[in-house]
Parts: sequence; structure tokens; C-alpha cells
Amino acid sequence: MNWLLMLFISLLAVITILGSSSNTLRSLASSPPLPDIYTNYRKLREKAVADFSEIRSLSVGIVNPKELDLCGKESENFVPCYNVSANLQAGLQYGEEFDRHCELSRIGERCLARPPKDYKITLRWPAGKDVIWSGNVKITKDQFLSSGSMTKRLMLLEENQISFHSEDGAIVDGVKDYSRQIAEMIGLGSDMEFVQSGVRTVLDIGCGFGSFGAHLFSLKLMTVCIAAYEIFGSQVQLALERGLPAMIGSFVANQLPYPSLSYDIVHCAQCGISWHKKDGASLIEVDRVLKPGGYFVLTSPVTKSRGGGVNSKARNSLTFIEEFTKRICWSLLSQQEETFVWQKTAEISCYASRKPGDVPPLCKGEQDKQSYYQPLTSCISGTNSKRWVSIQSRPRWPTNYQLTPSDLKVHGVDADDYVEDSNYWKSAVKNYWSLLTPLIFSDHPKRPGDEDPLPPFNMVRNVMDMNAHYGGFNDALLEAGKSVWVMNVVPVRTSNSLPLILDRGFAGVLHDWCEPFPTYPRTYDMLHARGLLSHLVHNEGCNILDLFLEMDRILRPEGWVVICDKVQIIERARAITTQVRWDARMIELPSDNNQRLLVCQKPFLKK
Repeated sequence: MNWLLMLFISLLAVITILGSSSNTLRSLASSPPLPDIYTNYRKLREKAVADFSEIRSLSVGIVNPKELDLCGKESENFVPCYNVSANLQAGLQYGEEFDRHCELSRIGERCLARPPKDYKITLRWPAGKDVIWSGNVKITKDQFLSSGSMTKRLMLLEENQISFHSEDGAIVDGVKDYSRQIAEMIGLGSDMEFVQSGVRTVLDIGCGFGSFGAHLFSLKLMTVCIAAYEIFGSQVQLALERGLPAMIGSFVANQLPYPSLSYDIVHCAQCGISWHKKDGASLIEVDRVLKPGGYFVLTSPVTKSRGGGVNSKARNSLTFIEEFTKRICWSLLSQQEETFVWQKTAEISCYASRKPGDVPPLCKGEQDKQSYYQPLTSCISGTNSKRWVSIQSRPRWPTNYQLTPSDLKVHGVDADDYVEDSNYWKSAVKNYWSLLTPLIFSDHPKRPGDEDPLPPFNMVRNVMDMNAHYGGFNDALLEAGKSVWVMNVVPVRTSNSLPLILDRGFAGVLHDWCEPFPTYPRTYDMLHARGLLSHLVHNEGCNILDLFLEMDRILRPEGWVVICDKVQIIERARAITTQVRWDARMIELPSDNNQRLLVCQKPFLKK
């Protein structure tokens, strides 16, 4: 093998020299432009690195296995860990059968999830916010016609398109009026003042088709939708198809995968949660993720029945909420028709004055522990956290998404390390973006101009950073003017930097990458991971092929994968890209000989 390796290198050197001589003679005769020579050299170099990688892979026993087949039609909208029939057989009920249960999921045939027959490449942002292809989501025409609530009213333009009401058009569905109403109930002049009042992150429970979140995005608020798993007409799938942050989530039995004190507003408009059940455990969970001084907005037809009379069941539920919120130190700011706004206290003294036996009690022990699908608690948490700071007293956002030295001290992060991380990503994003160009145009005729054209700023919209660290990749993309939002994922068995990421005003979540991610297929344009594969292989023993299959499931056709890791890991990963049928290029990093960059694109496969 060593002899073959030396022979290959020698042949490559001869070919390169001859090619250089030939290019020199041709340049003297016809003087071709410099960019063509640079482009040809770059492609030759990329090919040489790829071929060398294949030979080295053979020398260490890595072979390129057979390509995986496409799964059957039943996999088009399959979401692992949400098998309702299996959950029922296991005895789960009272809503838990619709919850996430990865322990009951069986590893089936390893295959690639196929797109639906009528699937089309998603429109680029911002056009994709208002118009989507109906064949890309699992929803029927009858569901369009039956949708009548404020956040679900749609307009069917053509047989294969769904148009949502544009923010520039008339106020047809009342979302703008509703947003202004909430602002006034908080005590603001208009919803344009949300940011000035300390609000920057919103958790929207049961978000309909994303109309409210889309409007809040226009106000520069980071709004994350969570909704329970749905077999048909998924709210999460529709929101993500529109380019809006969303993930499957419910707190029927378990906590959400967010730390305490995560959001400034928690919003529920007819979200279907029975707040009075389980002794108010769902309200305690809202209190856990709500920041001090934050708001809980509830809109629900709680008092009237369909016949116009008093709905006693809804009235009893509201009475329970009103009494329970007083126990957890919330105050009712305002009520207008069917909308209620409570504010969580920022005064710790309210909790300190509690007496033994008061229900619910304060939690004991560690307050900022990782909350990765832990059982719902019956106690109030977060009161001992160093992050207990009123949203009204924080610096106004956005402050370039950066944290102050005092903020970093609260999170236990070294300021120099934070700055170094930020500077690294500013440079890395420029390199990443330029590396996409030769892949995009490698199979097309040469475009006119001196250089390869850069990808457009809105080439991708939904981005996932699978190992987010401090959220530096997210920050660098925004600073570079890319039209993206990023789901910052913090692996559960790493340092929990998610509180820091959320305090920067970004979207983020805890996740165990040995398990599937709670989202529908084809919901992200780009997946990014730096150092994740090494962590999973050496510390957790996850199956890398299963991880790549999961990445392929959640990646849109023609979507991108960028992985940075150690040389040996990247060589192993490149062999797996052959199995999942990705087009892949391995790139050397001049700054680090022990690291390699793997840039991949998922093809649009139908057969």
C-alpha cells in the first residue's frame, strides 16, 4: 500500500508539471485570462486531495460501501420517535402517545427518505415566506377550507401553491391588529416598541401556520414555534417550509429542551393545552422557561360556548389559571375579550416570602441543570440562578448580538475565549461561502466575468449549527448580511452553553445526537458541524452512519452540509457521503494541518 501511495504521488507530480508546462505554452500563444488558470488549478487541487483521501482511506481499511436505496413512500413525512401506534401498544395515554418516545423506536431499514412526488425546490427568502408549494407539506385541500382561526387562514392561489397573507398587503387575518393589541396590553404604544421594552425572544406554542411568528420577525424578534407532533397538517412543517424557526415539542409529560429563564414572551393562541390538569404542571413549565419580568399571553375562547352561553368547563379552567398564577408570583396585567396577559415577577422577594407547605414549593438543588426531556416538575425553579435579571433592566437589543464582560462572567465564560471564537467565525464564514461557488458551478458552463460569482446572500434560509458552542457561526452569518436564521444545537453531554446562546437573542435547543432531531423531513437548507463527529465517536459511541441518515432526512434536496473535524474523522465521513449519495469535496485548511473541511450537497433524488 505504501508503494502504491508513493507511485500515485509521483504520477500526480508528473501530471501537474506537464499540465503546468502545457498551460504556460498556451498562455504565451493566446494569453488566457488569469481567473481560468486559477479555477482550473483549484479544481485540479481539489481532485488531487480527494483522490489522495481515497487512497489513504484504503490504507487504513476504509472502503466506499454501496449506495443506500430510497425508502418507500411511507417515509416521505416520517418523523422518528413519534410512533403513535407503538406508543399506544406500550400503554401510553392521556396525550403521551403523541409525545416523543425514542426508547420505543426500532431501528428499521437504513435507507434515504424520498421526497413526495410533487415536491419542488423551496422558493428563496423572502418570497418563500408568503408562497410555498402545496406538494411540499402534508396537508389536504379540505384542511385549507376548514381553517378558520386567526393564525390559520390561507388563500389557495393555484392548485400547487399556497399563499399566506403578505405583511405588505391589507390586514386580512388580523395578525397586525392582534400584535398591536398585545403591545397595548403590556403598556406600549405599538408593537414597534417590543424591542425597546426588553422583549427579543418569543416562544410561540401551537403556532398555527406561522402568521404571528412571521409578523414578529418583521419586528426583529426571534420567535420560535413549538407544536405537538401531527400526522396531517403539521404546524411545525408549514412554519419551517416558510423559513420560520420551529420544532416539534410539547410538555404533556416532560420539560422542554430549554434551560430555565430562556424566553421573554410565551404565547399561546388556542394552543390546545389543558392548563388546569396535573396540578398546573404546564403553567410551572411556562414559569420555568420565562425570564423575570417576562409575559405569558393566552388567547382562548374561555367563557362562551358555541351556543353563546357560558362554557362552565372553560370558566373553571380560567378560574384555576387566575388562582394558580397568583401562587407563582404572576400578575394579571390586562384582559381584552379573549386575550389575557400575565407578567412574571422580577422580585425574588416574592418567592423568598413563601412559607413551608405553600404550593407549589421552590425547587431545591441545582437550578441551571440541563433540562433535556426531564419529567415535568411541581416546584418553582430558576430563583437561585445568576441569570435572574429582569428583561426591563437589560441593555436594549440588538447590541450586535454580543454579550458584555459582566454577562460572560455570569455564564462562566472567559472573555478572551469568547472574542477569539467570534473572530474565528467571521473569517470562517467568508471562506465557507466562497467554497460553495465551485460546487454550484462545477457542472455548468463558465460564467462570464473575472471570478466565479459568489452565492447570493439568500441562497439558504433555515440553517442548523449542530455543535453551536457560543453561537459564533450564527453571529458571523448575520454580520455578513446573510438572510438566515440558525437553530443552535448544544449536544447534551457537552458544556451547556445554551443559556448564553439564548441570552444573545438566538434560537437554540439541547439535543442528543445519538437520537433523531424533533423535526419533519426536508426542513433545513444547511447543516453545519465543527468538532461534532469527533465528540460523538470518542465520547458517546454514536453510529455515524445513522447520524448521516438523520442529517439527510432533515436536509432539503440541493441543501448543503459543512463539516469541520480531524483528518481521520473527515476521511471516514467522506466514505459515508458515498452511501447517502451526497456530492462531497474535502478541503485543506491552511491554518491547521490536522483539520479538514468537508463540503457536501444533497442531490434531488426521486428514483
